[in-house]
Amino acid sequence: MEKNTFATSAYIATSPKSAFDYLCSLKNLDEWTLYSRMKEQIDEDTWLGTASGYHKNLYYHVKKLENPLFYGIEWHCGLEYQKYFQVYPVLLFPTDYIEPGTDEKGVYFHWLSFVDPKRQTQMIMQGIHTVHTSECRSLKGNLERKNGHTTAAKGSYFIDTDTIYVDAPIEMGIDYLKDLKNIDDWAHLLRPDGNITAESGQFKDEYDQKVKVSVRVYSLSKYYLLEQEHFYPDYEYYQRSVTLLIPTAYAFADPEASGFILHRITFWKTDKTVTHGKLQIEDFGAESMNIKRLLEAKAGNLQSFDRGMSYLPKIQELVAN
Repeated sequence: MEKNTFATSAYIATSPKSAFDYLCSLKNLDEWTLYSRMKEQIDEDTWLGTASGYHKNLYYHVKKLENPLFYGIEWHCGLEYQKYFQVYPVLLFPTDYIEPGTDEKGVYFHWLSFVDPKRQTQMIMQGIHTVHTSECRSLKGNLERKNGHTTAAKGSYFIDTDTIYVDAPIEMGIDYLKDLKNIDDWAHLLRPDGNITAESGQFKDEYDQKVKVSVRVYSLSKYYLLEQEHFYPDYEYYQRSVTLLIPTAYAFADPEASGFILHRITFWKTDKTVTHGKLQIEDFGAESMNIKRLLEAKAGNLQSFDRGMSYLPKIQELVAN
């Protein structure tokens, strides 16, 4: 996994709109974070406040993401006003997005964090898992309490992720992945079985089961969201996944950083074994390694693959070589 990226998720028994409205208000950070306390409002979307991982105050900025499938925001943080070096995308998946036709109410919250290797401290990296996981649980508790719950609600699904760094232009990456005619190169569990266009096609899986694959691409802020859907017609079964392609320069606020972060978001039943489609997160991870290898070769960056799954600043690359 990409070591400069951290993700945490939770099922929350509240409406997607309620969760979105709550998260858009930076003052609500006071209620559920470990020590992000808003002290002074700077403008409509920006506050100055304390932080859990620093002795200094931070500027906090919120940006709404426009997407037809689900709600989303970004939090930005920095030591100077409008000079933000941390970006935290947040996506809110409605239950019927994950399972069409479900009667489950609620929303699946997914929070992605990036920590620039040039600026990260040992405490930030050692503490981010503990703090963000606990804060995510606190957010769930606050929103569910406001919705009348007295104990933690259990969702039908949980989110798991796979993240890898790809040292290739993001435009090359999105052009390659949005064209299903390329899927036979990198998806080893599928093989073509009928008509295939750029956006949809007929395939068979490793058990010779029919599967229709479709793909959609959306622009999100400074990056892309690629939605992939696998539909098994003989079983009326859907398996959806979402991939974010985020320029490394944007993720780490470093114009010298090349390539992009490939972050794959997957949904799994909490009390049921999956019998069709991908059966484990490693199936997505294996594909990601293939994507990285093929795209970096196209870009002429043959040494990057040998350095592993994580982004390294140029000076660290020189040491590694």
